[in-house]
Parts: sequence; C-alpha cells; structure tokens
Amino acid sequence: MIRVLLVDDQALIRGGFRALLEAEDDIEVVAEAANGEQAVALALEHLPDVALVDVQMPVMDGIEATRRIAADERLSGVHVVILTNYGLDEYVFNALRAGAGGFLVKDTEPEDLLQGVRVAARGDALLSPAITRRLIGEYVARRPEPEPAGLDVLTNREREVTALVARGLSNDEIAAHMVISPMTAKTHVSRAMTKLRARDRAQLVVFAYESGLVVPRAGR
Repeated sequence: MIRVLLVDDQALIRGGFRALLEAEDDIEVVAEAANGEQAVALALEHLPDVALVDVQMPVMDGIEATRRIAADERLSGVHVVILTNYGLDEYVFNALRAGAGGFLVKDTEPEDLLQGVRVAARGDALLSPAITRRLIGEYVARRPEPEPAGLDVLTNREREVTALVARGLSNDEIAAHMVISPMTAKTHVSRAMTKLRARDRAQLVVFAYESGLVVPRAGR
C-alpha cells in the first residue's frame, strides 16, 4: 500500500485528489495539510511514501517544506512530488534543487497522476528526458560558472553513469550504452547518489549540470 500525504491550501483540490487516489486499491491518503509547516509535522507523524506538495502556500511554501523534509534523516523514505499550476517554472526548479523527486501539473490526466504517485513511491524521478533538457536549458544554464565541488568523490565509472542519468537514460539504457549488466548500472547509480547525498535521480540530474559534469547542448 502506497501511503500519500496531500499538501495544498485549497480544500477542494485536496478533496479531488483524495477521491481519485483512494479509489485505487494500492494507494491510501494518510493525511492532509494546508501549508508547508503542517506538511513537515504530518510527514514526521505519518511517514508517508509520497508527499504531493503544492508550491505556493501560506505560512510555509512548498519549496521550504521540501527542503526540510529532504534534510531530515527521519524522513528519508518520503518522496516529494511538487504540484504546480504552471508546469516547469523556477519554483519547480528550486523545489527539485531542494530535494523533490519530480513534479506534476495539477490539471494532469488522472491516470498520469496515479502513475506519477507509483513512480515516486519506487524512488524514481518524475523527469522525462524532454523535461530534463528544458530544466537544464532554462535554469541551470543561467549560472555563469559551474560549481565542481563533489566530483572528486566519484570514480570515473560513477561520473560516466551520472552524466548518462543527466541525459535522461534509464538504468537499462545505461547498461546497454556502457556494455554492463543492468544490475551493475543500478549499483553505479546508487553509489553516485550516496556519495553526492542525492535523494533520487532528479537531484543527480541537477548536480550533473550544476557541477559542469554535463554541459547543456545548443538547441536542446
């Protein structure tokens, strides 16, 4: 059973999401919060698998709530998915940097929302290759100089794997590219995430570009 925490300042939206999620046999809504402060407290109380968190809320916004959840070792099993009205924007990018595993637009199709919750619960990032390229092109590339701190802790193999993750490749695709087994590819990815203290693949993608390990390609 996937345990979900709903975080949105609009009760009507929370109610709609709850009805959709609880119609599924494998998903349970364990709590609702109207702001980020409540979200952090309820995450500690219920330890959900997934927290669906709105970006803009009173008292404490979704970015700060994400940051606090990501920083708390007791909440290491909580996967944050940002909810937004506007698609990919700077709020979403900042939330990903803060530790969110991906984002969903509020008017997404119901089956896509349900799939997103299941993907997030597995610890996979909700970032398609196309979204990754837009994310990098629009926000990471604005930084005048990369910040290389942390690359020295990775082996050459781990650097290569991290770069491929940043290009949007799955573990199976990485394995085929490097001519290694999928399990070995998964191990390299996991070790890179551990060394860089990345909660999930989304943070690994952001790190790869911010550190200069991967450079945005012109026209992509």
